[in-house]
Amino acid sequence: MCPNKKTIFILKIFLFMIISIGLLIFLLLWALPVQKEDGNLTDRSKSADDYLQNYADHMKSYMNFSVAPCDNFYEYACGNYPRAKTDHFSVNRRNNRIDLTFTLNDITVQLLGRTYLAETLNVSRELVVAQRFYNACIGAEIVPFPAADPAYLALIRSSGGFPAVDGAAWNAFEFSWLNMSSHLTNYGANGLIYEKLVGRYPFEPYFSLPRLGFDHIVDAINIASNDSRAFQLNDKRMRGYLQAYNLSEERITEVISGVFAFWRDTLKVTKNFNEHCVPFSSEKGLDAYPPLRNYYEIAWNGVNLIEHKDCYAFFAELDKVCNQHPEAVANYLAMQLLYVFDAKLTEAKYQQEHCASLVRESMTFLLDKLYMLEHFSEEKLLEVSEIVLEVRKIFRKTLEEAEWLDEESRETALLEESTLKAIVGSLQNKALTDRLTREIASVKIVEDSFATTNINLARHSIKTNRFSSLHFEELANDTRPQAVYLGMQILNAYFINDHSFYLMAGSLEPPIYHRAWPQSLTFGSLGYIAGHLIMHGFDTTCSLYDKLTKKMQRVFDLRTSCFIEQYSNYTIPEIGLNMDGVKTKDRNIADNEGLRQAFAAYRSHMKQQMWVHPEQQKVSGQMPGLDLNPDQLFFLGFAQLWCSDFQEEHYYSFLNNGFTIDKYRVLGALSNSDDFVQAYNCPVGSRMRPETKSCRLW
Repeated sequence: MCPNKKTIFILKIFLFMIISIGLLIFLLLWALPVQKEDGNLTDRSKSADDYLQNYADHMKSYMNFSVAPCDNFYEYACGNYPRAKTDHFSVNRRNNRIDLTFTLNDITVQLLGRTYLAETLNVSRELVVAQRFYNACIGAEIVPFPAADPAYLALIRSSGGFPAVDGAAWNAFEFSWLNMSSHLTNYGANGLIYEKLVGRYPFEPYFSLPRLGFDHIVDAINIASNDSRAFQLNDKRMRGYLQAYNLSEERITEVISGVFAFWRDTLKVTKNFNEHCVPFSSEKGLDAYPPLRNYYEIAWNGVNLIEHKDCYAFFAELDKVCNQHPEAVANYLAMQLLYVFDAKLTEAKYQQEHCASLVRESMTFLLDKLYMLEHFSEEKLLEVSEIVLEVRKIFRKTLEEAEWLDEESRETALLEESTLKAIVGSLQNKALTDRLTREIASVKIVEDSFATTNINLARHSIKTNRFSSLHFEELANDTRPQAVYLGMQILNAYFINDHSFYLMAGSLEPPIYHRAWPQSLTFGSLGYIAGHLIMHGFDTTCSLYDKLTKKMQRVFDLRTSCFIEQYSNYTIPEIGLNMDGVKTKDRNIADNEGLRQAFAAYRSHMKQQMWVHPEQQKVSGQMPGLDLNPDQLFFLGFAQLWCSDFQEEHYYSFLNNGFTIDKYRVLGALSNSDDFVQAYNCPVGSRMRPETKSCRLW
């Protein structure tokens, strides 16, 4: 029996209602935010309120509420971080900001499955290579590290030999410390040639003093005793490698003793030079060091031979020491080569993250293409750019009102600010990044030897890092360093060469930025970082300094000396040494002035928002569950960027690199901030509001 027209009409109406309701439910579900493991929101997740509550709980977990904020704000904001931080493995210090690398590792694993994105970008072949390496790494036995793998030993022997293992077969007369160190640079190992690349075209190599040691940089003081942590950590690392070759304990102890003796003699030489190899004495350095030609042939195939002479005298002195300890030098360099391939993991549960990190760090430009397409939206670019602009406007106002500047210097400073270039996300150079991505297809994955595959990847990684240097003649002379074309990284940097600064896309994640955050937290973290980078364009090494009048240079120096004295008085009790206020002065100035500009920009921005949208009283700037007003939250956001967990070896590393210890970045900047002491109502004489006059540059 056929249905009549009325029945058919009712059925059509019913079907239309079912489809409409289904479509509406689908759209509602799609619009809800999802909570990702790293706490970020995507377009499909829980509500923003739930996210903010979860993130507020996360911030609270780092805090030590038993400490008064005016007594020690770092301890108040970060005192519980070492216990509350997420479980990840790192031989380096842990730090809330650097923990972003673990977020990028998680994203890397996700991107390895984005075959449709790879097809869209025409990088499917390269993605397959990345997938194959990742799978090979996951399936390999790398905990404990197989130091005696034939592939690693073969590489060592081809580079200079391993006398501890080869015994009488190793020929000291054929050994060259310079040649072996040159080979090590091809795999990213830090031997006795500590190679860097100049940050401008044609990106030629130059040198710094070598950093001796493995897990702990050594100096004459920290290896004076066999009981020191520096001695024990390095002894343990070398002992592990040598035990893998089934050497007797007596032989192992002999080899390690030889390496320490070599280090001690080398340190007698390095103490006479600064980190750039310039001698502290007034003696003139060497004009040539002929053996270095071998380095350019081994590491650079004779390309980019612009020689930097600063280290010639140091190499000549080092050569004398190496000639006294040839066997120890070869053993040390052999173990440095092993160290670069060693995952250094304490437990197998960290292996997946290590493999993701290897892929992310070695196949950077492939993953960057996928990341920028999926994770860096136009909305994020516009919002971050607006914050940067707000901070810049405040700094211009600061320059206009700075009482100590004469008019000529003020005009010069304002011109410098107007020419400062801000790059959010990354710079674009499609031709170069496409070439670097195509190189990934040449990485050979050896199915039955992960060690060989690991070596191949390390070689590829160094070739990638040196690509612009090796191919400079094919590039335009205005080509920038490769790093600025790579958005998927947490780099935030100022480049003096072209007066520009960069906020890379990979850094625009918590704890630096999130679109759901209140403006107080956003300006305290991202705004401060933008301010810090801007200030590097106006510190003691910037081009502005030389353009100031002589009178203004003297005032500039006087104001700078306040920061030098302040930070030099910070003692690091864990190692009994003081901070170096001279080496760290520019970073400290950038911290202090950047934070000041960011807070003023926050206040200005909120006034504008209330003027444009007076009905939006919801702009409270608070986080649920955190009993802090907006101004207080601003400073908590700044401080928690630097929540950290240091071991002794990390302090030495920081001092050698001229960085301020994280804790003192917080304490130093806030003790100079009138805005901070007002926000937390700190009385005069409290530790965070000393009675002495605070430091200020601009």
